[in-house]
Amino acid sequence: MDADRDINGQDRAAELAELTRWRRDLHRIPELDDELPETLAYVRSVLEGLSCEVLEPCPGALAAWFDLGRPGSVVLRTDMDALPVAERTGAAYASEHAGRMHACGHDGHMAMALGAASWVSRVVSGNAGSVSADDLPRNVLVVFQPAEETIGGAARVCASGVFGRAHAERIFGFHLWPELPAGVVASRPGALLARSSEVTAEFAGVSSHIARWREGRDALAAAARFVPSAEAMCSRLADEAGEPCLLRFGRLEAGTVRNAIAGEARAEGSLRVFSDAMSDRAREAIRGLAENAASAEGCTVELSFSEGYPPVVNDAALFALVEQALPGLAHVEEPLLIAEDFSFYQRCLPGVFLLLGTGTGTPLHADTFNFDERVLLAGVDAYRRLVLMP
Repeated sequence: MDADRDINGQDRAAELAELTRWRRDLHRIPELDDELPETLAYVRSVLEGLSCEVLEPCPGALAAWFDLGRPGSVVLRTDMDALPVAERTGAAYASEHAGRMHACGHDGHMAMALGAASWVSRVVSGNAGSVSADDLPRNVLVVFQPAEETIGGAARVCASGVFGRAHAERIFGFHLWPELPAGVVASRPGALLARSSEVTAEFAGVSSHIARWREGRDALAAAARFVPSAEAMCSRLADEAGEPCLLRFGRLEAGTVRNAIAGEARAEGSLRVFSDAMSDRAREAIRGLAENAASAEGCTVELSFSEGYPPVVNDAALFALVEQALPGLAHVEEPLLIAEDFSFYQRCLPGVFLLLGTGTGTPLHADTFNFDERVLLAGVDAYRRLVLMP
């Protein structure tokens, strides 16, 4: 059944107006991590007007539960947190919270989820034209989670047990994507987004005046040996395995003054891979290079890796069904090296993560990131089709 066929031009305009209002209202009140009181209050105010039960799966999260008495459920997920970015869009609806901005599109994600929940509510209430509650093969759970940008709020939602209680069978989510044409929905089977892990190398040496450099143990030199060798090694691993392996360091600190050997140095980077096997291989090699670099300068090193997020891997069987439900679905040719905590959901139940083009080209996390809300209609349309999917 086509979820769009009863939407005439006037209804479409009203739907766009509603999506735009939600998105811009939420854009004005960006909040970080788990501290989302205004965002949660806004989302709750919309959900409480729908034909659903509003749940709190875990602290900082909300869910709209449409219980149709079906044996299984489909889950739609959105993230809610913003970034510590000072906005420079100049938009009339710009952030009202200094130093915070929805620079990653989570305001759009929430608007689409609210749009999908609103449509399910109309179906359940018999106000969705020819689509009725009988056409919905599963109960529907729409999850609004915190802390995607920081500590992986998805993991806490999984641990809450809400999916087991709802007998969830599958999950879907979206991310706005500037590099795709406006309104294009895209994805790929298997690996889509990378496993991320923060890498920190702390070198300890002995400081001395540079005139007595032989008495020192140069931690800066050890770090300078380590950083390029580790980055190059991961590139070689990728070439050898035919599988992406990216390591880059974005921060390096060492020493206190220019005329003294640095007694300490700290390098901070990020490792991106698509499999546990490659992660283990890269970590072992990075550790060896760090120890060699430290030894060469007479220093010691402490190397640590954060647990990070698992890779986003789309379930192949479910993806095949999605392709049938979304005939215009574009294919992402190669896995992407960004990370997303939707991956935690995919370790609980089959899931497919999708990208929605904004056509803007302005990168995510930029202080000028913005988009035309008309693309949100395509996301809501896709959600409808996915909810109706057998």
